[in-house]
Amino acid sequence: MKIALVGATGMVGGVMLKVMAERKFPLTDLILVASHKSVGKSISWQGKEYVVQSLDQAIALKPDIALFSAGGACSLDWAPKFAAVGTTVIDNSSAWRMKPGHKLIVPEINASELNADDKIIANPNCSTIQMVMALAPLHKLYGLERLVISTYQSVTGTGVMAKKQLENEAEGTQSEMAYPYPIYQNCLPHCDDFLFTGYTREEMKLVHETRKILADESIGITATAVRVPVMGGHSESINVTFKKEFDLSTVRKTISDTEGLTLQDNTDTNTYPMPKYAQGKNDVFVGRLRRDESYKNSLNMWVVSDNLRKGAATNAIQIAEKLIEKELL
Repeated sequence: MKIALVGATGMVGGVMLKVMAERKFPLTDLILVASHKSVGKSISWQGKEYVVQSLDQAIALKPDIALFSAGGACSLDWAPKFAAVGTTVIDNSSAWRMKPGHKLIVPEINASELNADDKIIANPNCSTIQMVMALAPLHKLYGLERLVISTYQSVTGTGVMAKKQLENEAEGTQSEMAYPYPIYQNCLPHCDDFLFTGYTREEMKLVHETRKILADESIGITATAVRVPVMGGHSESINVTFKKEFDLSTVRKTISDTEGLTLQDNTDTNTYPMPKYAQGKNDVFVGRLRRDESYKNSLNMWVVSDNLRKGAATNAIQIAEKLIEKELL
């Protein structure tokens, strides 16, 4: 199994290497790929040194799988070139998510859709992944009618520059700005670019990607995405209206019994999900479950996950594992 990791020197690329080591991902050759300025650098993984290679060099080696985490422009340009030599691409950018003919996969939910013809597979947005993980089993039981979402997103979702901005501002030093305003001791209701509607691209990803993953265009969805001064982990407040009446104890048991979810929901002991404690973990944490008494068949929930893990790297590795398990390469 020959694996190429495109964007190996980035934040998500580094986490992908950690996740592959932890999960003992079955590979025989690892090809680390990055931009021209990083080609020739050495990266240590599992006690071995790997020299960073160019995209052209990686394509010539014809990897079985290419894990992409190098931005949308790179994916649009290079993913088809890898696919043309028989490589299956798993792309972490937004480039292919909503394109017809390309699967948008969260393995616990829709891995059954994968087949051998899928040569460019999209990894969903980090905020979408953790939300649909929590909602998919409830959608099967009660049917989702409407979602009102507010996100509280870590600076790591923006990248290295944003992380440095927060660190420098906390220390009282000036640095290059990833955001139009300070993020330290601040909240920015501004994730990604604004659209003509007044929504941001991040907010609309939650709308379109959720419907695609759950295969239900009828779900009403509205979102507000906020960047917060947190170093790792996204949080979401979700108000869910179901098509059917629900039982709160059944909701709790369903979440507790679902692979990839951890229920943290006990107000007597102040047990609830927090990004500080989700960091470095692969599960999605769900809590603050309570009936919305202002509207019929409605539930409030709080969902937290490490956006670099299940929101990006872990989900991509799980897709690769499913391709191997299903012998689709």
